[in-house]
Amino acid sequence: MTTARTENPRLSRLKDNLQTVIYGKGECIDVVIVALLAGGSVLIEDVPGVGKTTLAKALAQSLDAKFRRIQFTPDLLPADILGSSIYNPVSGEFRFEPGPIFCNILLADEINRASPRTQSALLEAMNENQATIEGQRHLLPQPFLVIATENPLEFHGTYPLPEAQLDRFLVRLAIGYPAAEVEVDILRSHARSQPLDQISPVLDLEQVRQIQQEVAEIHIDEGILEYIVEIVHTTRHDNRLQLGISTRGTLMLSRAARARAYYENREYVIPDDVLWCVPHVLPHRIIPTSKTRYSGATTRQIVADIVSRIKVPV
Repeated sequence: MTTARTENPRLSRLKDNLQTVIYGKGECIDVVIVALLAGGSVLIEDVPGVGKTTLAKALAQSLDAKFRRIQFTPDLLPADILGSSIYNPVSGEFRFEPGPIFCNILLADEINRASPRTQSALLEAMNENQATIEGQRHLLPQPFLVIATENPLEFHGTYPLPEAQLDRFLVRLAIGYPAAEVEVDILRSHARSQPLDQISPVLDLEQVRQIQQEVAEIHIDEGILEYIVEIVHTTRHDNRLQLGISTRGTLMLSRAARARAYYENREYVIPDDVLWCVPHVLPHRIIPTSKTRYSGATTRQIVADIVSRIKVPV
């Protein structure tokens, strides 16, 4: 399904801003903006050097948001992300030093290069917008968005993300290589200056918080709610799958559909919003059986086949 040009003026300016540094990837930008509106996290799985980090930095600059980047490595510890208490020999007291997670936009770069123990340090933050450190609960700044990048598993030194963590990402996407003519434009733009240096804020954090509240009030008709549930329940009974969509996945599809409707400047969700969100929200939440994997079918193809067999509400 093609992505329609958003008519929401505030979000249109945001998309235009991001397109000055990310060329020819309008749908990827749409997905990231929808995730921001829904208050969900983003997993970008792709080869190095296609603009994953640039996209995260451009989004932070466009919102005048506090940005932190963590380069995940095998020796990274949970305390390196969350923070820890530091002893002050003068006062004889411990002082909590917040880690880089206390920001608005966190870039978890190459998240699958860290051990599962370190990866799990993000679970609570991604799901509840808080971090429990040394028994104390710390609320994270709002808005809070994790943009994690992941190298394909065939790359050296990577750890697959566990299902519990994948399920906490609202969307997963791949940016992909640019078209040849687009790459020529990239060369021209970088010959003059760094496009990222020219990014200026088009929204502030208070406006983002207000928009997220408005997204939560977008109306979803009962028939569309039943449509979402039917999609989810069908995945749980498909013999090609070992694991279907969780209840968290159901809620996230609903949140994403609301955000998509808002992005398109509507006060209500239509079936097209659900269909647009499905390939970004659902495929990383299912696990095919061994037989299905050997057949070569991808999770995206399986989800598309399931949805094509379900009647769309009128």
